[in-house]
Amino acid sequence: MPLELVFLIEQLLNGLLVGVAYLLIALGLSLIFSLGGIVNLAHGGFYAIGAYIGVQIGNRFGFPAAFVAAPLSVAVIGMVIERLLFSRFYRADPILSLLLTFGLAMVIEQALRMVFGATPIPFAIPEFLKGQVFVGDFIYSRYRIAILAVAAAAVLGLWLLLQRTAFGRVVRAGVQNPDMVGALGISLRPYLTAVAALGIGLAGLAGIMLAPISGVHPAMGAEILTAAFVVVVIGGLGSFWGVVLAGLLVGLVRGLTVYFIPPAAEASMYLLMLTVLLLRPRGLFGERILRFE
Repeated sequence: MPLELVFLIEQLLNGLLVGVAYLLIALGLSLIFSLGGIVNLAHGGFYAIGAYIGVQIGNRFGFPAAFVAAPLSVAVIGMVIERLLFSRFYRADPILSLLLTFGLAMVIEQALRMVFGATPIPFAIPEFLKGQVFVGDFIYSRYRIAILAVAAAAVLGLWLLLQRTAFGRVVRAGVQNPDMVGALGISLRPYLTAVAALGIGLAGLAGIMLAPISGVHPAMGAEILTAAFVVVVIGGLGSFWGVVLAGLLVGLVRGLTVYFIPPAAEASMYLLMLTVLLLRPRGLFGERILRFE
């Protein structure tokens, strides 16, 4: 296999790795906003909390325990935040929830800085996932392949939950027309809490998975949040597969840009967003949501 092709495939896979991290966070953002109307600027903070919880548990009980406990712990924190804060702003002007979550993001970042310090904390790849996979001349990290597999499983599991269960049917109906759901005698309150737990838990899952690669530091949530919003905008509000496709597309475009024009790698996703919005202002598969119109 030519060396240039090997390097191109490696960059594409690295781009996909970044893209799946973005889409896990973006799926949570999209769900919470679509059902509750909350613009959650603190979502990156929960990603950071997941990483820090993962480090603390992983150092004591091993990576498998951290992998399970971190997203579950962040999901529980999300449920508490939803009950105490988000629930007060569902019928308010979205700008108020934006200000609330912006302040919450600042509180999370500074709290992490006070508790753990500003210095990045290393987190080693678990022993059983160290090493490389060899396919001819192509070599790739076993841990990175595991991340791609886990992200694919998480996306598939969420899709099955939303499309094949009674819970999912209520959530999808609540996104499109919550007044009709209320008229049928179904309270959306427990569903709003569950969606917050799911969305924020996905951010925690991304945090623990990316911790050994990106390092763990208080500002890590702010760094990834903008990219996640870009994915939501490209995919389209209310579209599950739109967000998934946008995350993969952003990753592939980033990988290609790193290969051909390395200095433009960070700007590539913003150019992609601009192009999509010029052609389709609602995003690739944006749905019409009655209560936002």
